[in-house]
Amino acid sequence: MTEPTPVPDHAGGGANTVAARSSSAPVNARDHDGAANGNRPKLPGALALATVESASGTNGQRSGDEVEAGIVALWQAFGERPTQELRDRLVLHYAPLVKYVAGRVGTGLPSHVEISDLIQSGIFGLVDAIEKFEPERGLKFETYAMQRIRGAILDDLRAQDWVPRSVRSRARDVERALERLEAKLQRTATDAELAEELELSLEELRELFAQLQMTSVVALDDLIGAGHAQASLAETLPDDRAEDPVAALVDRDSRRQLAEAVERLSERDRVVVTLYYFENLTLAEIGRVLGVTESRVCQLHTRAVLRLRTKLTESG
Repeated sequence: MTEPTPVPDHAGGGANTVAARSSSAPVNARDHDGAANGNRPKLPGALALATVESASGTNGQRSGDEVEAGIVALWQAFGERPTQELRDRLVLHYAPLVKYVAGRVGTGLPSHVEISDLIQSGIFGLVDAIEKFEPERGLKFETYAMQRIRGAILDDLRAQDWVPRSVRSRARDVERALERLEAKLQRTATDAELAEELELSLEELRELFAQLQMTSVVALDDLIGAGHAQASLAETLPDDRAEDPVAALVDRDSRRQLAEAVERLSERDRVVVTLYYFENLTLAEIGRVLGVTESRVCQLHTRAVLRLRTKLTESG
């Protein structure tokens, strides 16, 4: 087992040494295990992450020269006979590059994007880099591999994006135009000014805004808040069918005050209010119950309402 590659900024020149010592050992893009033409074995995300973490462990007491000699011999053997076993040993050796690049790429991504998914995509990029690397060109493998790993991760992210790349590009154009205008105007730019900056008509700008609406999407499982108060975004969405506890408390208190005010009315006024508002009788029907005319009931109702309003104002 060879030693893992150090952090890329301080990585050794394993591939360079191969080029210097053995220019007759090119790496063929096809091995005896069917890895050519994209028929490489699939690695589950958990296995890919475990591969990277196992290769990131501490090394024994081997010196740097021993590590260098080991990787040179491994590259030479792979160039002469590119078997899957030798390729897997190279993958384990350079696996820390995948974790490094995945961490750099994942810095600017939403929190719902798992680092293990990025590592899985990066592992395929590393395998592709090992198969297509040509040591005789004198290039440093770490530099070449990091570009392939980053490209594989970005390609996988783009494949999972439901927004077309053209729309993403237009969204970036609009953001840059707004930044330029606000820096120049020192205020929020109007739609007309933004359309002029983008060399569009107002109608075309509104159509562009309609297309960009699909880019403003967030994951409902994103955490918001800090510390123990963290909650998912879904937990903060209002439920329109749920009862508002504040409104329910205010309504219950208002009903209590109204009931107390009705109790303090005279008996006839209380009967009129009860029959009209709770029994849903008309003024004529209430008149027949009380043995008075409809106009008299109307007077009693008006008097009762005014007294209730006064009592509620006093208690409020």
